[in-house]
Amino acid sequence: MVKHLVIEGKNISNIKTFYHEINRVFMQQENWKIGESLDALNDLFYGGFGEIKGKENISLIWENFEENKKALGLEMTKNFYESKLKSPEIFNTDFIKEKIEALENGNGQTYFEIIAEIIAEHSNIKLIEK
Repeated sequence: MVKHLVIEGKNISNIKTFYHEINRVFMQQENWKIGESLDALNDLFYGGFGEIKGKENISLIWENFEENKKALGLEMTKNFYESKLKSPEIFNTDFIKEKIEALENGNGQTYFEIIAEIIAEHSNIKLIEK
């Protein structure tokens, strides 16, 4: 049996609203929420908490996919990395600068592309773009 979950892309305009939507879809029955972290998102897709209990088959329907691809695209990703440069005591600024340079050279991944890659790594999850 396949569990169907729907990401309402109309609720997503930036990273904060992306995680708000992810928590709405996946964490309704939990008394805690995942933070704004790609590692936390990856952990969520492994299952064991939230809507994914294990390796069950998931049909993840993402509404407004193309609009979200733009919203979480190049400019937003550069802004995301540039904000990290303001906290060199926390983040590896050389690594962050490399990420920005790769984006500017056209060979870096956007935040959206990283999300899509994370989903693709979980063979039990089928992403349906709407």
